Amino acid sequence: MDETARRGRAMTRMRAEILEQPEALGGTIAALLPLAGEIAAVARGTRHVLFFARGTSDNAAVYGSYLIQTAAGRLASLGSPSVATAYHSRIDLSGVLAVGLSQSGRTEEIVETLAWAAGRGARTIGITNAASSPLAQVADLALVTRAGAERAVPATKTFTCQLAALAVLAIGLGAELDAGLLRSLPEVIAGQLAGARDGAADGTGLAGLDDVVADLARADGVVVSARGPAYSAALELALKLKEACYLHALGISYADLQHGPIAVVDSRTPAIVMAAASGPTLAAAVGLARRVTAAGARAYAIGGGPVLAAACDRAVPAPELPEWLAPVALIVPGQLLTEALARRLGLDPDHPRGLSKITQTT
Repeated sequence: MDETARRGRAMTRMRAEILEQPEALGGTIAALLPLAGEIAAVARGTRHVLFFARGTSDNAAVYGSYLIQTAAGRLASLGSPSVATAYHSRIDLSGVLAVGLSQSGRTEEIVETLAWAAGRGARTIGITNAASSPLAQVADLALVTRAGAERAVPATKTFTCQLAALAVLAIGLGAELDAGLLRSLPEVIAGQLAGARDGAADGTGLAGLDDVVADLARADGVVVSARGPAYSAALELALKLKEACYLHALGISYADLQHGPIAVVDSRTPAIVMAAASGPTLAAAVGLARRVTAAGARAYAIGGGPVLAAACDRAVPAPELPEWLAPVALIVPGQLLTEALARRLGLDPDHPRGLSKITQTT
């Protein structure tokens, strides 16, 4: 059997870790929800939440920023670590809750930045998958996810566990979100992955997704678009397609896409449109899909319910979760899509070229 065929049939680590997400989410939510009171205590006296992260963790931070601003009523933004590590700014961060995200907790730039923020007057929280990591040690409070070891280079379960941790963070900051619904999330994701568990040899096991994989195997590139909390999932899917499939993938919001970049969408560059089944951004998702197909390009829906599906050439359903939880269920098909497309292209999704599990930046 040649290498391409072997990769198509063997259970990759990436796929195995995708399938471990219900258990990882369950452990993370059970461990972190009781810390809501400690989050509130650390954040007392702060007004602004400032996130520091890179890569996949930065995509998770986008979700946190939307969630905290829309549900917790606080200003939140993404910080630039280079302000601390390269420019050594003496900005006043009193009244700021600085949140550093790193799955390993060993990305030196993020550890240094969180320590800098504390020195400039911020209260600090670290979100990591490693309790003994430098990030956990430097933070006033560590939210340690329970994803377990993640050996494939493309992050899957650590990303969704970071989203769960950020939902708990929002609850701790006063967001009136349904904690019971959050606790039920692992069961929802287990149901979503049921088909994928039946056979790892070929395909994805999710309705409609294998046809998208076949189409993307012939594409020159792809645009992945969403808005609101789902934007985090779009950015993450685009990153995964670049990392594991070496595909030119652009993650972009609906609004930004229509300010010029939509010109790249054509018969060889389709669009993946991601959305919750309800919420204030669904109509814009449908409008974008119609504009893409009217231009002669293909549009693929992930989520968005029957309304978005009707506007697209192909559709991959997702559980009908409320908008604030939907990104977890939206990224799961994206992870399976990435893993299956990499195998179809004869690539090893576990070990993308030029990448390692921990990336250090300067």
